Amino acid sequence: MSMAILTDVTKCIGCNECVIACKNLYKLDTDVPRTWHKNDGLSSKNWTSILIKEENHYIRKQCRHCLEPACESVCPVGALHQTPEGAVVYDSDKCLGCRYCMMACPYGIPRYDWDSAVPYIRKCIMCTDRIKKGQQPVCTEACPTEATIFGNRDKLLAEAHLRIKNNPGKYINKVWGEHEVGGTSVLYISDINLDFLSYKSAPSTKPLPTTTEVAMKSVPYAFAGMGGIMYGINWIIRRRNKLSEGNEGEEE
Repeated sequence: MSMAILTDVTKCIGCNECVIACKNLYKLDTDVPRTWHKNDGLSSKNWTSILIKEENHYIRKQCRHCLEPACESVCPVGALHQTPEGAVVYDSDKCLGCRYCMMACPYGIPRYDWDSAVPYIRKCIMCTDRIKKGQQPVCTEACPTEATIFGNRDKLLAEAHLRIKNNPGKYINKVWGEHEVGGTSVLYISDINLDFLSYKSAPSTKPLPTTTEVAMKSVPYAFAGMGGIMYGINWIIRRRNKLSEGNEGEEE
């Protein structure tokens, strides 16, 4: 059963309780600002953040947990995978730190752990261990206004559309995450446009793995081909060296 989070931007007061709860649960240290960090509050030590937009709108940003995650499709070692409950999680023991997932994510979510001796990717995992125990993510539990709630994805979609229908003029007639890139497990309703949450522009409804699959399937062949080329070059160089040594011996 796919679970999800629904955030109602009109209810968020910017208290940061969700951010604090996440950092406390996962014992995330104080972040060290980097000049190359995106200005959205996310980092390897901040898995959720609150953005302040026009007219004091507060928008929570976190991993969108795509139903067909591009990050999973490009990971060459399977360090990222989707759970049956809908969360997209990672295995740091497998992660190579290649950062392919950072390039593939349409929302620019995964972050590199620059402070680690063996750096790898970090991001929100939607409290998957809590979900498996029948609990909700700590961020939704901590929200004092229920601006962000947790539940079955289909039921949350129905609730989102009901709020829009019952409050004409209050919300934009759209549920962000319902269809984009094949759908996500983090949904939004809002009275302002939220397309800025995507990496560059509003993503299409087409799942990204259909685009990345062809490229990633060619990776093993590319490695094999490059290995063959390098072996051939090495053989030629060694052959030339042997011939050169042989000629020098004859001259003596």
